[in-house]
Amino acid sequence: MFKAALVLSQQYNIKIDGEFIGWQAAQTGGNAIGALRSTCQAVITANIIGIVGPAYSREASIIAAFAHSDNIPAISYAATEPDLSDRNAYPNFYRTVTSDAAVTLPIVKLFTRYNWTSCIIIYQNDEFGSGGTEVISNAFSENNLIIGKFIAFDIATQHIRDVLKDILSTTPTRIIIV
Repeated sequence: MFKAALVLSQQYNIKIDGEFIGWQAAQTGGNAIGALRSTCQAVITANIIGIVGPAYSREASIIAAFAHSDNIPAISYAATEPDLSDRNAYPNFYRTVTSDAAVTLPIVKLFTRYNWTSCIIIYQNDEFGSGGTEVISNAFSENNLIIGKFIAFDIATQHIRDVLKDILSTTPTRIIIV
């Protein structure tokens, strides 16, 4: 969609300061240093007025700090790390998705509404998963809800680290948050 909007802007002769809007894309694969390297190269070789991306929170914190140092906006379409909402730390960072912190309240309300008291959490073993797990753990603790077990999904091997069948057969908890 993003590229389509830029192509349309060129077809309709839309310009900023007399220049067509262009773009550069880089695949970072979740590597924060690679994302920073690609961003630095783009800023050096082109007249960058903003950054769209990155997708990963672990990249977004570095790119947001870089964008602030160059006084350009950075807009992520997928980064959900709650710390990125800190306007003092990341004044030039914006996002099109809500932070993990905003998602926890409806989950807590759902548990309260149906008198559910416990769950199991399956999370991916990276900054995204750890950050989301921390936020929901705090919200559950504040509302006297129990997380019976945390189960890591290893994103490198694409496997759950525990035997899920064994866990489910030995626990009374039937609610799983992924």
